Amino acid sequence: MKRYFINDGEINVHITEWGNHNAPIIFCMHGLGSTSLSFIEIAEQVKEEYRIISIDAPGHGKTDPFLTADEYELPSLARWLNNIIEILQIEQFFFLSHSWGSFVSLFYLAEFPEKVLGTILIDGGYQSKRLKGQSMEEEVAYYEKDSEDYVETWDSFLTDAVYGEVSRRSSLLDIAAKDLVLEKDGKYYWHARGITGGNVIKGMHKHETADIFEKLPSDILLLRATLPKEQEDYRVMTSRIFEQKTGEKMKKILNTTHMLHWDNPDVVVDEIRKSWSSF
Repeated sequence: MKRYFINDGEINVHITEWGNHNAPIIFCMHGLGSTSLSFIEIAEQVKEEYRIISIDAPGHGKTDPFLTADEYELPSLARWLNNIIEILQIEQFFFLSHSWGSFVSLFYLAEFPEKVLGTILIDGGYQSKRLKGQSMEEEVAYYEKDSEDYVETWDSFLTDAVYGEVSRRSSLLDIAAKDLVLEKDGKYYWHARGITGGNVIKGMHKHETADIFEKLPSDILLLRATLPKEQEDYRVMTSRIFEQKTGEKMKKILNTTHMLHWDNPDVVVDEIRKSWSSF
């Protein structure tokens, strides 16, 4: 694993990379509040077969935040991401994304389909703010307040903030967890600031992936979580809309939360090998 920075002309962007430079590329985009190490367990399993490039999104990890809220809107993020991909001299790649990263990936696919050989969405991209029933103002306020909360020990941060409902822990996930903390005056905060979270949420309310479902290319696989059970009705409704409008494949992964790739990294690795090994 190596980590380095590039500059896009305005901000410094932090990159994590695994694998052989000459192997097929898997490009990874994490979810809101996470970092490039979100995919560490998957990357460690497939690094002999692929070159894995994972970025810290703007305002996450060690990547600078954007200067304006508009830059976090999904069409703008897709164009920004294409600039990063060009700077990295990536001609074609497989796209692996989680949560908010999957929303970004779908907008990227709608505009730059010729660059993507295949896409796996990890419990993201199919959800709808319109159908969720929470106003943008309420959700933005939650993220802005949540970023100011803290705990007073590292163990509490791991238990409450990082793992939460995730069913398992590992030494590699503990490494990923260290990317998620901001320590100040003996207090442990979430690293991504509330202004970043709020701007991301505003962008997701303004631009729905459902509006571009019918424009998407083929070769998309959605891996959908099933826990907690009280959210299942919403997941069924929105994933059904996704399947109907895109014609893409969806697989329910039992006993997994929204952090599906942490609950069961092996199922993601299996799908990568089944879907992409023939290219």
